[in-house]
Amino acid sequence: MHVETHGHQIEVTPALREYVDTKLQKLSKHFDQPLHVRAQLSIDKPHHKAEATATIAGKTLHADASAADMYAAIDLLVDKLDRLLVKHRKKVVDHHRGENPARDGTFG
Repeated sequence: MHVETHGHQIEVTPALREYVDTKLQKLSKHFDQPLHVRAQLSIDKPHHKAEATATIAGKTLHADASAADMYAAIDLLVDKLDRLLVKHRKKVVDHHRGENPARDGTFG
């Protein structure tokens, strides 16, 4: 998983960068494929805003969140991205193909 963290009119401190990295690492549990996430942190007074764009297998997912402080905004952002990735994974899985002995190798 590759994470880029940028600031828009805000300096991204090492503590913020590490917090974003650790929170976004939990998103990689949904897919075995490489996941690329670009996060942008900004201040839109009086709220702090966090945005992220995740790219996985040619599909781009975007989420944003704002809160009273940056850490809360990052937490909300990760929750939204997590829901989007779960929704995307369910779309990718073919639900019309149920359990079948011929497919799982127990037939015969």
